[in-house]
Amino acid sequence: MEDNLPVNVREYQELAKKALPKMHYDYINGGAEDEYTLRENIAAYGRILLRPRVLIDVSKIDMSTTLLGYNMPSPIIVAPTGAHKLANPEGEVATARAAAACNTIMVLSFGSSCKIEEVYRRRDVSATLVRRAESLGFKAIVLTVDTPVLGRREADIRNKMVAPRMANLEGLMSFDDDIDSKGGSKLERFAHETLDPSLSWKDVEWLKSITSLPILLKGIVTAEDARKAVEVGAAGVIVSNHGARQLDYAPPTISALEEVVKAVAGAVPVLVDGGVRRGTDVFKALALGATAVMVGRPVFYGLAARGEAGARHVIEMLNRELELAMALCGCRSVAEVTRRHVLTEGDRIRALL
Repeated sequence: MEDNLPVNVREYQELAKKALPKMHYDYINGGAEDEYTLRENIAAYGRILLRPRVLIDVSKIDMSTTLLGYNMPSPIIVAPTGAHKLANPEGEVATARAAAACNTIMVLSFGSSCKIEEVYRRRDVSATLVRRAESLGFKAIVLTVDTPVLGRREADIRNKMVAPRMANLEGLMSFDDDIDSKGGSKLERFAHETLDPSLSWKDVEWLKSITSLPILLKGIVTAEDARKAVEVGAAGVIVSNHGARQLDYAPPTISALEEVVKAVAGAVPVLVDGGVRRGTDVFKALALGATAVMVGRPVFYGLAARGEAGARHVIEMLNRELELAMALCGCRSVAEVTRRHVLTEGDRIRALL
């Protein structure tokens, strides 16, 4: 064991900032426009208080849960994020090994492996990637629905961020060589050639027509869209604002979670991502109705700082912190984490009325 390992995600973030070129760190860590939602994704968790119960035997803590019929040892999942090679030369391979070592589910991006980050302009490309995912034994498709166009990421524009090459698209799509050689925001130009602003609910129906895999929709933050997702047959919804990289001043995801949970009324599982930096954050999300919690940037920080070992350590830390939070709140299993274990801003306001 190395001496002086980081003891929390924030320390890993500091190491990642020192280790990475500014362009790459800004790409991983940055958000859209004023970055209000980026800050609020984290800050909103800090405004939720815990309500611990005491004198409960917590000598045995069971963090296991199920998702779409599959057993998981923990409700923590590695979120779909692309371009891991910006953090470490081994990229997604190192992250996948870290997740496997922790027996943790990793959702992969089609930019790297096999989750649909977007339905591309060319539906034949998307269909090919779906067939590839099926042939490799993937169990579900996650469709990101909040990127009809690319959000304005000003750090990337300032840095003239180069769009990372997507190995899974090689041989399927060709791109203008100038994308990586000149111009303002190369990432914006790349997105313009790949993203489809006409993306709509009918495309979810199209995707369902070409695969028997369950489809989860990622990017839902309102009750209206959550109900529509259930109506079109989504197998689950993921409360996400794309890591605050798309629409600034969208609600922080933990603040939108309960609205979405109430809207689906148990019809499908609800997951959440964005702003998770502590095991207590995971606990709060579970208390507000999340089935599982997806973690993105913290794993990137670990990967940038210490490669596979760092990514693994981040996952292990968050799991240990969750286990501790459950014990100190008197919850022996995930099922025992309930709404009564948290006090939100809304709760405090209602108590004053």
